[in-house]
Amino acid sequence: MESNEKIRETVRKGYSEIAKSNSNCCCGSSNPEKLAQGVGYTKDELDVLPEGANMGLSCGNPTVVAGLKAGQVVLDLGSGGGFDVFIAAKKVGSTGKSIGVDMTPDMLSKARAGISKFTEKTGLNNVEFRLGEIENLPVADNSVDVVISNCVINLSPAKQQVWNEIGRVLKPGGKACISDLALKMPLPQEVQKSVAALVGCVAGAVLIDDSIKMAQNAGLTNIKTEEKIYNFDILEDCSDHLYSEIKTSMPKDKKLSDYIVSVNFTAEKSKEIPAACG
Repeated sequence: MESNEKIRETVRKGYSEIAKSNSNCCCGSSNPEKLAQGVGYTKDELDVLPEGANMGLSCGNPTVVAGLKAGQVVLDLGSGGGFDVFIAAKKVGSTGKSIGVDMTPDMLSKARAGISKFTEKTGLNNVEFRLGEIENLPVADNSVDVVISNCVINLSPAKQQVWNEIGRVLKPGGKACISDLALKMPLPQEVQKSVAALVGCVAGAVLIDDSIKMAQNAGLTNIKTEEKIYNFDILEDCSDHLYSEIKTSMPKDKKLSDYIVSVNFTAEKSKEIPAACG
């Protein structure tokens, strides 16, 4: 438990610095809009965002995978500056709700500052951000239609607990749509030890089969995965200090893309809740 809390504090500190500097865990000098379009976001989706919400932290587009509908309640795990929360809010409309949970106060402040601008752009007032850990969500049981997350669960030191929480908060028949980084093969030991690699969404990634097992253990069914090539190689000339530190830990004949793939996970909660014993 002490080790887990140290990891959380490392991540919290790293993302607090990202929020304050307007950098990101991939490449602070890159174009966040270009990066977002590269992982599946459209210009129309990006146009609803308040300034500063897109920090280039995505490795997929879970809002598209989810096929969001008007009136749904959506929960984003590790919502950061509100990027996917705002996009989801537009999709679920005035009769729906989009909730973000993040453990970093500086990220929450950044996200909440964008709510008024989002409302000005869209006329919608259906966004909420809550302080909390994704391993212990400040969300009621059976209250969410769709859980999304974008390049965040890999950061958690207690991934099974995250999946358990997803199963708890989903309504019967609800759906989880997770975009995350996963391993094609184990990372070199030096990369696993790197703090920059942890904050940079790399060292905490696990094998795809491990994530499937965790979703199953949480009681989720109809689990599907779709692999996407996440082009780390476009960051080879990046000057960002996080990525530069990761590069120094890599074997000379290897690239991050040799180890890491972006994966869309989808899973469902049974429409029937088991009857209580006794």
